[in-house]
Amino acid sequence: MNDILPEQTPVWQFVEDTVRKVLSQYGYQEIRMPVVEQTDLFKRSIGEVTDIVEKEMYTFEDRNGDSLTLRPEGTAGCVRAAEEHGLLFNQTRRLWYTGPMFRHERPQKGRYRQFHQIGVECFGMAGPDIDAELLVLTARLWRALGLCEHTRLEINSIGTSAARKEYREALVAYLSDYRDQLDDDSQRRLGSNPLRILDSKNPETQRLLVDAPRLDDYLDDESREHFRQLRSLLDAAGIEYTVNSKLVRGLDYYGKTVFEWITDSLGAQGTICAGGRYDGLVEQLGGKSTVAVGFAMGLERLILLLETLNLVPDSANGNVDVYVAAMGESTVAPALALGESLRDALPGVTVMGHCGGGSFKSQMKKADRSGARYAVILGENEVANGTAGLKPLRSDEAQQDVAQGDLAATLEELLGR
Repeated sequence: MNDILPEQTPVWQFVEDTVRKVLSQYGYQEIRMPVVEQTDLFKRSIGEVTDIVEKEMYTFEDRNGDSLTLRPEGTAGCVRAAEEHGLLFNQTRRLWYTGPMFRHERPQKGRYRQFHQIGVECFGMAGPDIDAELLVLTARLWRALGLCEHTRLEINSIGTSAARKEYREALVAYLSDYRDQLDDDSQRRLGSNPLRILDSKNPETQRLLVDAPRLDDYLDDESREHFRQLRSLLDAAGIEYTVNSKLVRGLDYYGKTVFEWITDSLGAQGTICAGGRYDGLVEQLGGKSTVAVGFAMGLERLILLLETLNLVPDSANGNVDVYVAAMGESTVAPALALGESLRDALPGVTVMGHCGGGSFKSQMKKADRSGARYAVILGENEVANGTAGLKPLRSDEAQQDVAQGDLAATLEELLGR
């Protein structure tokens, strides 16, 4: 678990604001859930034989003896909240959330035990059009972040639970003959969650899977048609994708459409967004049968990608635009008022006022360390004359005196706002 320091938060705010703007364009509403839920919620939704439930959840008993868990993912809590507050009955919903999740797993590049996700969940829409909208929406987000050329989409259909059960039996029968050649994780999963073996990163296991039964040979007709229509919609929208017949999701509740957005710029850990349909989860958690689809993206990995590719814009550097310095005790109040007038006139500009006194030299040092492009200097003469000194801090231009009434317009022009 790590701290996000003041120098790092501007890029987080940039990504969060960009996502928020894109989602609002599509009519998605934000929902906020607690970080702690009843442990049984995750056991029923994720599956008791998954790695998350078996090894990774932070679970504890409260003073009443209830078993509680820090949320390892957001979908189950979103379903619980939506059902508890009557958001799903006879209506469609497009919801999103952001916040910390917790898993006690081996830390990897861009992954932590407290990590942050943005999740999107859609309820009550059965057709492939909402699946397609989520992928079109995500493609728009990559464009807004400058990541189009650095991401690729993989999709698959894993069919209904009945189709997967039949396929699971065939896969286990095939792999049982090669059990001794499987890696340790795959041997363990053979008896608990064999479909996860399909996305094993072990080269020898992948070699064994070349001749294994294929999931798409076991799909039901409804899932095949749903997937065909989804591909047709993506083709019409100009969204490039690859069908990966080995793509499965690690959580038990997925069915039909599954997808991952992948980057090759972060090494082996390349998935930056993943999701799919989970039509049975609401009913599984005690609600009325409600179809659903969604995705989640990890913010740490997304930000690491932007930084790796030098795609963080200057606007996300967190720098101050203007630093107001007061030279002399009698100028402190006028400087405070001048800073307020600049903030009123330039709402998109960051104006930091100097506090704590000090010499001209020390104030200019602090102005420079703030990252400001300009210092506004107010001394006794400037107060008397109704002017202010305007000193460029990032160029060799000369300092100039500007009438205080003209200062906002001058800064607006110089800053290009």
